[in-house]
Amino acid sequence: MGAAEPQPASAGPPHDSAGHPSERTTGWALRAGAIGVAAGVLSGLFGVGGGIVMVPLLVALLALDQRRASATSLLAIVPIAAASAVGYAVNGNVDLGAGALLLVGGLLGGQLGARLLPRTPIATLQLWFGVLSLATAARLLVGSPSGSGGLVQPWEAILLLLVGVAAGVLAGLLGVGGGIVMVPGLVIVAGDDADVARGTSLLVIVATALAASLTNLRNGLVAVRPALVAGVVGVPAGLLGAALGQWLPARVALALFAGLLVWSGLRVLRQGLAGRRAARTTTA
Repeated sequence: MGAAEPQPASAGPPHDSAGHPSERTTGWALRAGAIGVAAGVLSGLFGVGGGIVMVPLLVALLALDQRRASATSLLAIVPIAAASAVGYAVNGNVDLGAGALLLVGGLLGGQLGARLLPRTPIATLQLWFGVLSLATAARLLVGSPSGSGGLVQPWEAILLLLVGVAAGVLAGLLGVGGGIVMVPGLVIVAGDDADVARGTSLLVIVATALAASLTNLRNGLVAVRPALVAGVVGVPAGLLGAALGQWLPARVALALFAGLLVWSGLRVLRQGLAGRRAARTTTA
């Protein structure tokens, strides 16, 4: 028998039959840990899960396909978001009432998104998400929040439930924690300040990401070892990001979050347009 043909360097680390990086390869754990650090800082700083950077990095550095990267990111988000949420909760920066409404919607949306993940074309969702991100960034930068910051009114409760559903669907389909939707939703609808919005978002993300990850695990979509490495290594980075996020002035924090929305919105729009073009080329 001849020697096995070497894998091209550009193809990324070899994977086993379950899609996990092979333990015989060197460096995958270091790359997964670096991904976790980047996601942790972003999570704590902005109140998001970190999936908006974790998914593309898992694709680029560990050669996971888009669906497996999304599902893997979602599992790694659980310990990262939990640590970041603790960093906000110890300072009282959590809105439990609004968070409960987001949680109900998020659990429903997360299960729906995770169930749709194996069979849903992502391009259209990416286009809508990109447009929504850009519109939300503009809303954060101009005008003041419409909510009261106190007791949630009935119309606010309905809107927060819908925000939670949207965040959950995005979590299940795109592998993001949903904070990219929940933080501006809490600021605009509930009138929470930036610190409370981020802390509340992170608390909800823990539950929604965990629920959706259980479905993804049953569907065999998760690369478990990279998710665990990224998640564990990202915990101290999440605590650091949370401390930094609460140190920043509120207007600066919102401006930085708006910048994150613009960046992620443009990136996802490009991906959606590329997916549309590829689908048309395939069907032509």
